[in-house]
Amino acid sequence: MRVALRWKLILIIAVVLGFGAVGVYPILAAHYGIRSPRWLMEKQLRLGLDLKGGVHLVLRPETDRAVRLESEQQADRLREALTTQGIGAAKVTTPDPFHLRVEGVRPVDDAAFHLAAGAVEAEFEGHGDPGGAYVFTMKPAAEGQLRADAVVRTRDTIERRVNALGVTEPSIAQQGPNGNEILVELPGVPDIDRAKQIIQSGGTLELKLVDQGPSPTADALLHDGDVPADEEILTGTASDAAAPSPPAYYLLHKVPVVTGRDLRDARASLNENSQPTVKFTLTGEGGRRFETFTSAHLGRQLAIVLDGRVHSAPRIENRISTDGNIYGHFSQQEAQDLALVLRSGALPVPLTFLEEFTIGPSLGADAVAAGLVASVVALLLVMAFMLGFYKRSGVNAVVALLINLIILLGLMASIGAVMTLPGIAGFVLTIGIGVDSNVLIFERIKEELDAKAGVRTSITAGFRRVFLTLVDTHVAALIIAACLFQFGTGSIRGFAVTLSMGLLSNLFTSTFVSHTMYEVALSRRLRTDTLSI
Repeated sequence: MRVALRWKLILIIAVVLGFGAVGVYPILAAHYGIRSPRWLMEKQLRLGLDLKGGVHLVLRPETDRAVRLESEQQADRLREALTTQGIGAAKVTTPDPFHLRVEGVRPVDDAAFHLAAGAVEAEFEGHGDPGGAYVFTMKPAAEGQLRADAVVRTRDTIERRVNALGVTEPSIAQQGPNGNEILVELPGVPDIDRAKQIIQSGGTLELKLVDQGPSPTADALLHDGDVPADEEILTGTASDAAAPSPPAYYLLHKVPVVTGRDLRDARASLNENSQPTVKFTLTGEGGRRFETFTSAHLGRQLAIVLDGRVHSAPRIENRISTDGNIYGHFSQQEAQDLALVLRSGALPVPLTFLEEFTIGPSLGADAVAAGLVASVVALLLVMAFMLGFYKRSGVNAVVALLINLIILLGLMASIGAVMTLPGIAGFVLTIGIGVDSNVLIFERIKEELDAKAGVRTSITAGFRRVFLTLVDTHVAALIIAACLFQFGTGSIRGFAVTLSMGLLSNLFTSTFVSHTMYEVALSRRLRTDTLSI
């Protein structure tokens, strides 16, 4: 056997053993209970939602809330600008999420008003109102950008929370005609209700100074029948004890001392009474601001507000800098979930559940079994056809096809790809593509033999002349697979990944492996004037 041919065989054997150890062996070891190294079993091909079971959610961020919040912030900015220009008597309101209305501007203040209006002109267009007021309308481009940013930030926050849950290969992507929906697929999640709660939890943390409270009624906190402009009333509990207490009301400063944006870390812990608590650490800037505040308000109550509700209102006994605790009436699991939500950041806007369904593990197991049957039946039928039609050359095609499937499984396991039900369809399609490549090569060899060329010459010419055709067809199919992966979501991407890997492995096996097998067969024969094809 020639040296070059020997090295070709060594390369093929190394590829088969390498990809087989990563892609095939872990599957067999897991099925038959064979003890194997942990690092190798971790390479086992992962199953997607439709094969493993789990939860499928479609969520829509309420982007109107982001527009409303921006309008309110711009209204505050305009008030400050008006005060700076000496027009503090003017009244600024937000009648709806898209407009600002300014009333009470005297004619002599028109010039100063137009200077103040520059504070909001980047996002709003101003015009006069027949009633003598000024109305600012949000620009369409600014509104569109606000909505798009809200969806992206919501998706990123959900992704951080899901990753913190430890879900294997989750799928989180934007979809919908305007990309305003978020698809969340969580394969193999044992506690679906907990996962949903963590995803939809607002996670907004604010520390606010308590002016009055707790009070059994909100009316007792009113000043002359109204809530002061710089304060608000929130509900909570009247006690920080372990046992739940009746609802209570607190009058708080609107502006928080620190918020969740100032958090560096949050971890579940136990207090001195072995009660679950959440320890949090502030950033350097947040810690300095908090230390200054607590030093100036010793003896006052500080409300810990989570998602608009007072969880606890401890008294400030001494100066606090960067570390604090959140006490509440929650279990250890709830404390861990709260810490997870705080670490991942608050949702920029609330979420609406549009679609939800759960796939049980037994249904996933049925899908795996059905996919396995489909693959085996397809493989056996193809093998029977190739052996019957191309005789001994059909053995060459069958071996190349089996190596192709081994490489495909190894490639997918190596890069951490997920096998889905459409992925199994791509797996079966790979069998067809592999056979199609061999058919092209065999038919070209037969044409060369019919032209009275020698066997070795016919084989070499057949592979050489078909090679560019195979490259063209595989590249075209790879472009289609790339488009499916780029613009598809969820299971469509699974099909695209499997198809891409199958195309790459098939190009190697149908040209290099199949040609090498012919060379090996001919090197062992004394006469090479005939070929079984």
